[in-house]
Amino acid sequence: MTNDNSMTEIMKNNLQINTENLDSLTPSRIVELLDKYIIGQDKAKKAVAIALRNRTRRKKLPKEIRDEIIPKNIIMIGPTGVGKTEIARRIAQLTGAPFIKVEATKYTEIGYVGRNVEQIIRDLMSSAVSTVIKEQMDLFREKVKDRVDSIILSKLMPTQDDPFTASDGKVEVVGSYTKNSSAAMEKMRELYNQGKFEDKIIEIEVKEQQNFSDMLNIPGMEDLGVSIGGIFPGIPPKKKKRRVKVSEARNILEEIELDKIVDKDLAVEIAKDRVENMGIVFIDEIDKIIGGRSDAGPDVSREGVQRDLLPIVEGTTVMTRYGPVNSDHILFIAAGAFSYYKPSDLIPELQGRFPIRVELNPLTAEDFKRILTEPKNAIIKQYIALLETEDVNISFTEDAIEALASISYEINSRTDNIGARRLHTVMEIVLEELLFNADKYSTQSIQIDRDYVNSKLCDIMEKKDLSKYIL
Repeated sequence: MTNDNSMTEIMKNNLQINTENLDSLTPSRIVELLDKYIIGQDKAKKAVAIALRNRTRRKKLPKEIRDEIIPKNIIMIGPTGVGKTEIARRIAQLTGAPFIKVEATKYTEIGYVGRNVEQIIRDLMSSAVSTVIKEQMDLFREKVKDRVDSIILSKLMPTQDDPFTASDGKVEVVGSYTKNSSAAMEKMRELYNQGKFEDKIIEIEVKEQQNFSDMLNIPGMEDLGVSIGGIFPGIPPKKKKRRVKVSEARNILEEIELDKIVDKDLAVEIAKDRVENMGIVFIDEIDKIIGGRSDAGPDVSREGVQRDLLPIVEGTTVMTRYGPVNSDHILFIAAGAFSYYKPSDLIPELQGRFPIRVELNPLTAEDFKRILTEPKNAIIKQYIALLETEDVNISFTEDAIEALASISYEINSRTDNIGARRLHTVMEIVLEELLFNADKYSTQSIQIDRDYVNSKLCDIMEKKDLSKYIL
């Protein structure tokens, strides 16, 4: 296997975010890629595309000016279900940037008392480290397979006292019953590659993870992820033996061998660079931390959350289990319906840290129709694929799609407007019988038309108070 130094170089070369790929992500290209998943909302797409491109531009500047350029944070304003979260999530996927979504309401009132907003950065860093470690493992997964096969074969080698019985029930004679016999090993490997040993039980040794917080029962320690090994490196991890099938042992041993190769220090180094220069934090329902004003003054708890968020958004250094992480160049995208408040009701200091504001439009019936069919992960495509797994072929006529869209739009206008999420509710009701009795419709082809849709939804549409029947 490759020596440690060359492995580290391979990891460094392969795990850095590919600048050439980022260079190809022009604002127009970013919008084009977002269009595959999100219908409409062109203003919001354009705003995040520019913000993303500016990050790529910044990385090419000399250090003196690069450090002075801060991200232009964004507030998205619009009702639920119109694509705010999806836009933020997709741009993170496009760039391979660390991404985390947090609910602002988590830090209000009772939740605020026991929750530190700096945990946002800790969680972002932990997520980034986990991602880089997984990338390292994927990079060397093929390399450890031979090693894992050798370990399993050494445990499978029969002895004179314990000949091997293959999964088909026949006793296999494998040359000499000595582990040093090359003929025996060759025969065993041949049987192993044929899958003869998959159900054979072998004994393997695994590490037993033990958390420091579990031992001491200290509330909140789990947020820091403190382990005994991290505090007392001299204490070896506990080991235990497990008896498992070969098919399961292969996966377990593969992870153990990969864990030996993974350079955790390098993973932290790469993850920290990604977080500090490309990290994205999406703060949902930010309007919920605006307190109502009265004669007694503002809601102190909610305004306190805003003031605690301020230094993180402005840029500060947060201590994490992986060391200090600076938030100066993390991009923050906030979102909220702002039904009762306006962005200008946020404290002035926080307003100033979100200079870009974009309003997302409520979805129309035509938008619903497009959402059902056009995106790469369109809802109708999902249901067709689900039922195909049970050999049921369904199709939707044009008038059925129009009916689904118009009914969803009407329900949203007469009850709470939950945006595109309404389509999932309506689709579940329309296809409930097929989904429940799919085995009875196996091998059949079923066409869903307007009459079929109306027959499933007519009772609900006739109810005066729709909110009691569709939520």
